[in-house]
Formats: sequence, C-alpha cells, structure tokens
Amino acid sequence: MPPPTLRSSPSLSLTPEPLTRDSFAPFGTAIIPPLPRTVTSVPDPLSRHPKHPLVPEPVAANQLSALKYSPISPLLDNYPGKCPSGKASEARMTMFSSFPRRLRSATSTQGGNETALFDVTILERHPYTTQTFSPLALSPDEEAFYLVIVAPTLTGQTATAKSDSGEEVTIRDPPDLSRIRVFKARGDQALTYGAGTWHAPMVVVGKRRVDFVVVQFANGVGEEDCQEVCFPEGLVVEVGEKQGVKSRL
Repeated sequence: MPPPTLRSSPSLSLTPEPLTRDSFAPFGTAIIPPLPRTVTSVPDPLSRHPKHPLVPEPVAANQLSALKYSPISPLLDNYPGKCPSGKASEARMTMFSSFPRRLRSATSTQGGNETALFDVTILERHPYTTQTFSPLALSPDEEAFYLVIVAPTLTGQTATAKSDSGEEVTIRDPPDLSRIRVFKARGDQALTYGAGTWHAPMVVVGKRRVDFVVVQFANGVGEEDCQEVCFPEGLVVEVGEKQGVKSRL
C-alpha cells in the first residue's frame, strides 16, 4: 500500500552541512574514524590520543597492534513491550546496493548556473529500532558521496494525511519538518539513525554505486518495522560542484 501524503508542509530553505559527530547527535550517531588517516601506529602514550566527548576512550588490543573503541554506537531493540503486535524481533544484517540517483537539471537561483536537482518526496522511520548504515569500499577521495536527510519526531502529536484512495488519515508521531536537516557524508563515514528518527532513503550522488551493510532489529510486521509519509511537494536538493549542496522544501 502506498504511504499517505501529508496535507501540508512548510516552505523551508536548508543548507546541508558536513556530517560530524556533534551536528548529527540530535538524530543518531555519526561513526567517524577517531584517528587521522596518517596515523599508522598506536599513539604512545595513549594520553596523546585525541579526545572527544562522543568517542569512548580507547584501550590497547590485539597484542598492542590495535585500539579498541567500545561502544561506538547504540544497537537498540525497543520492540519488547512497546510494539502493538507483541511479535518478537530479531537482529538483522542486510546489504543495500545503492545506485546513483537520477538528477534533473535546472538553473541555479544563485548565479544563474546550471545545476543538478534531486527530488525527495518521502521520509521513513523505524520506531522501535536503531538502524546503522556502513558504506563498503568507498574512499573519501572518490567521486561519490551520500546525502543524509533527517527530521526529528513530533512525539505524541498527530498530522493529517491523505491515503492513496483519497481518504483522510491521521499520522501519529509525524516528522517535524521545521527542524529537517541535510548532511553530506563521505565514504569513510558510517551512521546510526536513532530509533524513531525520520529520514529519507539513502541518496547516493556521484559516478558509482555504494554498498551499505545495514544493521537493525525487525519483527516482520510492516507498519512496526517501517513507517512512511510523502510530501505534497517534494524536498529538492540542489547538487552543484561550484555551489556545493543546498536544498529547499
């Protein structure tokens, strides 16, 4: 069944930002290597290790040939006692082979240059589980990246939507479109969506596909595993080499 469409959405202009631990914290966890790529040996002493409040203190491991950071991201299963069906969940590891999205051309509002646009018309969320995306074999130097479009949940509130048949329906815990944000993630960055965080399906931009290993819990009940809403008019992401990435709703 197609997802319902929200009756209204605000007029909103967004400027995407780099994916960092701090900026993404309201929506989940940005998983970023804590050491620069140029570091090729265990820091001695470990007190020299760069510190960040969102990165656990490392411990030496594997005969002093590695540093272990644990935990780097939550793995939450909120199905027990909360999902309406009561059906048990299980941990799942999946692979998504995400191909570059089709872009349309338009004249940029800044400078009048031709730019490429990507239209986002849907958001989804997983109300009872975190969901972690880890890209494979994608270098930060390659001509491919992915866009992360997220919005927090209006917990306890409702919104009016229209079903595919034209019937009016109520969306519980809808996305807060007034606080939607866009992040540009590199190939050496993974992320975890917090349980219940609204997000767009993964958007790969560039010349090659990106394979993601995805870890989450699921119980096989469609509306409990994934909830979706559409917009009356889509979220438009402007992708241009000179202008960078910007979006408007």
